[in-house]
Amino acid sequence: MSSYEHIQLEIDGAVAALILDEPRKLNAMDVAMLREMMDAVTRINDDDAIRVAILAANGRSFCAGADLRSELGPGRTTTDHLNEDHRPVLLAIANGTKPWISAVQGAAAGIGSAYAMNCDLTIMADDAYIYQAFAAIGLIPDGGATWHLANTLGRKRAYELIATGEKLPAARCLEWGLCNRIVPAAVLLDEAHSWANELAGRAPLSLRYAKDAVRTAITSDLPRTFDREVELQKICSESEDAMEGIKAFIQKREPEFSGR
Repeated sequence: MSSYEHIQLEIDGAVAALILDEPRKLNAMDVAMLREMMDAVTRINDDDAIRVAILAANGRSFCAGADLRSELGPGRTTTDHLNEDHRPVLLAIANGTKPWISAVQGAAAGIGSAYAMNCDLTIMADDAYIYQAFAAIGLIPDGGATWHLANTLGRKRAYELIATGEKLPAARCLEWGLCNRIVPAAVLLDEAHSWANELAGRAPLSLRYAKDAVRTAITSDLPRTFDREVELQKICSESEDAMEGIKAFIQKREPEFSGR
């Protein structure tokens, strides 16, 4: 059902998949792709029937990073590109009310790694790796990659990974908390969809506000986090879904959540 040139958008019931579709250039991102991504992310976030989203890619790599051969446009700088093209997409995913799962095969390099880490959950193929290629070309990580690395790995490991340009394999990503699951490459997308469908059966409000609470926790102190949990728990506890969940538990049946 995709009408895009550089990506695909597939919706199956309560699960949407945004698939990067420039495999000949390893899904390196240019302005045209990012504009399509922004449109697709907005469509996904605004559709209440969609409960879980997947960010995936066709071909042998998730994303080789920015397309360094592409033109930014007359008078535009790298600063403009990061702020006007990448930031809206990344923040729309991060601040969206539904969970996003990144499904990573091959390389998640450069800013492509930021997109993989930016999602709420990550499933990696056994051949996948995260690669901070910037030092080799005189640049630094961008797209929020330093924030994700430092918050997940700590300052010293994050800096070492950036400075050395080590390709961090899926097994190490799992060990260090950069991904949640590893599966054979041949079944990556199937496993991502299976996981997404499992999550889509959970209470949408619970998933939404747990995402909010976790993001508050990693940017705030304990009192502020506690306060936010109280606010969000009030919303959840007064919802129809909470009443349905309790009723289903007592009746020993599967709950039917409505997201209200």
